[in-house]
Amino acid sequence: MLSILKNRTYRHLFAAQLIAVMGTGLATIALALLAYDLAGDQAGLVLGTALTIKMFSYVIVAPIASALAEELPRRAWLVSLDIIRAVVALALPFVDQIWQIYVLIFLLQSSSAAFTPVFQASIPDVLPDEEDYTNALSLSRLAYDLESLLSPALAAALLTIMAFGTMFFGTALGFIASALLVVSITLPSPKPTRRRGIYDRTTRGIRLYLKTPRLRGLLGLNMVASATGAMVIVNTVVAVRGELGLGENMVAWALASFGAGSMLAALILPRLLTKSSDRRIMGAGALISLAALALLAVQVQLVGLTLLTLIFAWLGIGVGYSTILTPSGRLLRRSAAAEDRPAIFAAQFTLSHGCWLITYPLSGWLMSQFGTGPALWGLATLGVAGLLYAWQQWPARTPSSECDNTTSPL
Repeated sequence: MLSILKNRTYRHLFAAQLIAVMGTGLATIALALLAYDLAGDQAGLVLGTALTIKMFSYVIVAPIASALAEELPRRAWLVSLDIIRAVVALALPFVDQIWQIYVLIFLLQSSSAAFTPVFQASIPDVLPDEEDYTNALSLSRLAYDLESLLSPALAAALLTIMAFGTMFFGTALGFIASALLVVSITLPSPKPTRRRGIYDRTTRGIRLYLKTPRLRGLLGLNMVASATGAMVIVNTVVAVRGELGLGENMVAWALASFGAGSMLAALILPRLLTKSSDRRIMGAGALISLAALALLAVQVQLVGLTLLTLIFAWLGIGVGYSTILTPSGRLLRRSAAAEDRPAIFAAQFTLSHGCWLITYPLSGWLMSQFGTGPALWGLATLGVAGLLYAWQQWPARTPSSECDNTTSPL
């Protein structure tokens, strides 16, 4: 897997991603502390609103930004967005009103929504060999999982020697370092074969996505990932602190088990994907996640919740979650010509976060209104519906090399 780091262009892109992701993780923790300073007991409401703003910006901004990005060299686009994110991070320590948090979070997350799909679409051009690209997807998944595990520990260490506001400056430095790494390489920037209007360019990615059977299947699998993942992300602290009455360190252990499962899957997937189809492996990942959720629901109803079973369930969901999401870039790569990849990656970014926009509030509402068992069953039911839709829309006999939209008239 690590052999792809011999490619200088990819090595710099991966380093830029890793640095930016770690900086964002630190900023998230510092933002929670800032919200508590400004809002006290209402900090949860502030963070919930910030999370909603984040998802809203992801859903709305990504397709518009991908349309604008067609007119610019990719390197200039990515560097400009890194600079914007650095400026926003530098402004956060000086916030003294809650509304200012909302404005800056919208700018920060909108920049990320514009950055990420173009960044992801560049990797297949840098690594045209499918095995290399598969390894890159696994490394990318590992980067996100390492951030979720290491950012809290790094933040805790930094908070012993500095105020939390200082971490925003560290985040800004991370974005600047990311920009410098991108400046140091040359990125391919495929141009459209014909000019299109802004509306056509804005909607093209979603139209191509929904036209392609395997990507409609991926949309259903995105719902499985978001339904099971939302239970972990939203309700772990409620289950551990409220229902089990345990301390904050146990919340960290529970969340770490989810990250560990995701990392485990990311490490073994490159080998598995050479032996079986993406559809079969991603479907198996969905079944693993849903089975873990359902078995935990049964255990909760029969004997009650325990920390050990929660940790094992979250581990299984982590394995399934990564197994669904890691190969998704392969499907996107096969489903569009090079010039359309930013648009189709943006469509995946928008539609997958649209699923989270449904499951985040649903997960919190089910847990608060009905308790752990009904929340588990409700999200498992939504996930099963997503899996059935995926199997129905994505035919088992679809050729793995098919590129439905290479010469699409759309």
